[in-house]
Amino acid sequence: MFKNFLGNSPKWFKMIMIWFLIFNVFSFFILGKTVTAWIFIGEFIFTLAMALKCYPLQSGGLLAIEAIALGLTTSKNAYHEVDQNLEVVLLLVFMVAGIYFMKPLLMYIFSKVFTKIKSKVVLSLLFVFLSAILSAFLDALTVTAVLISVAVGFYGVYHKIHSNESADFNQDGIPDRKELSGETLEQFRSFLRSLIMHGIVGTALGGVCTLVGEPQNLLIGERVGWDFIQFFLKMAPITLPVLGAGLLTTILLETTGWFGFGAKLPSVAADIIENYTLEEDNKRTSAQKYGLIIQGVSALLLIAGLALHVAPVGFIGLALIIVQTAFMGIVDEHQLGHAFEEALPFTGLLVVFFVIVAMIHDQHLFSPIIQWALAQDPASQPGLFYIANGFLSAISDNVFVATVYIGEIEAAFKSGAIDREHFEKLAIAINTGTNLPSIATPNGQAAFLFLLTSSLAPLINLSYGKMVKMALPYTIVLGGLGYFMVKLLLS
Repeated sequence: MFKNFLGNSPKWFKMIMIWFLIFNVFSFFILGKTVTAWIFIGEFIFTLAMALKCYPLQSGGLLAIEAIALGLTTSKNAYHEVDQNLEVVLLLVFMVAGIYFMKPLLMYIFSKVFTKIKSKVVLSLLFVFLSAILSAFLDALTVTAVLISVAVGFYGVYHKIHSNESADFNQDGIPDRKELSGETLEQFRSFLRSLIMHGIVGTALGGVCTLVGEPQNLLIGERVGWDFIQFFLKMAPITLPVLGAGLLTTILLETTGWFGFGAKLPSVAADIIENYTLEEDNKRTSAQKYGLIIQGVSALLLIAGLALHVAPVGFIGLALIIVQTAFMGIVDEHQLGHAFEEALPFTGLLVVFFVIVAMIHDQHLFSPIIQWALAQDPASQPGLFYIANGFLSAISDNVFVATVYIGEIEAAFKSGAIDREHFEKLAIAINTGTNLPSIATPNGQAAFLFLLTSSLAPLINLSYGKMVKMALPYTIVLGGLGYFMVKLLLS
């Protein structure tokens, strides 16, 4: 009967979800609404932690539907949460799709960096820095998608030559297949693995800095009333030192080779990739070159539009789609449809988040916790919020955690429990707390999870455990320095 339930998820996970759905009904009638709502939160966090087994939209969505059915919240209140955060939904729908049409330009930039820089340390620094800059103005998921596309493309070229049994490998300077196998292949995989991990950390370093860097940033900024420039300036005293520390950590890891970093690009692989990029440049048509120009101009308009706050972020993203497609001749509906594929699953999951948030508000679950935290010494509160948000974000999802906490402190501000200045301090602590320590596991940030579930991960032997290990030094440095700066500047 339940053979197709949750698709290819493990049988044990299916049984747990069925048990959850049945148990919640009994809990509702026996233990009451409050206890059952807390059980729902624990179960929902479990579905987020199991994201590699089953995307949380289905498992978490079933829990959200059940919560409404049991009367723990209402569809009207859930809609109210979505309505309050409509700008975040528009950001995901339109901005990510707008950046989709900019992928050729981004891939061109990363490809040139990849092939022109010979020093692994400098290359790693550039990947971190470029990923940070792009994520600050664009979207971390899209930047991650570009990094994955570049790495898959280069690995594919290497593998094509390595597996080509019909080719004469001793002509034209092409290396023998044996030279491309064994240790050379493993070194190439290790090189790509370390470079991609640097880049993905860069998306977190840049994502924390600006209003559009991560979905929860816009949500926080909207609640507090900050525009793009204000948000950047409020976060800069914490985020810029953390960015510097991240770059220093990159240098240390590449120099020492600790935690799986430090692998150099094999010379034979470098020759193959350089020949490939040269061939791609030669094959580029005038229409493709024109497209790169349009994308570059669009990128400048995007940065100007965000900096000047000319319109809501989602509208800027929609304008980006219109301008690029109009001037590049993309007028077919099916061509446009592909641009929306990446963001819509997460957009659906975000709406499920809002259902759970509505349940939390209706049952007043976090009110005692927030009241306890606000009863502590005001100087210690930003640090407490940073730690609480960081821990929960690492095991679940930073957007969900930020949504809950910013809603609670906004309610405290509106009730007069805290003043405007303290409200802003706590908002800064929540933003940095959900963005920095959450890199500890793939569960915390969508970009990390996206990489782990991509086609690239098995090619470069990137497992869950290996990702956690490689992210550990960054987690310690960035999370620790973030907490120190919060305590120093906000206490």
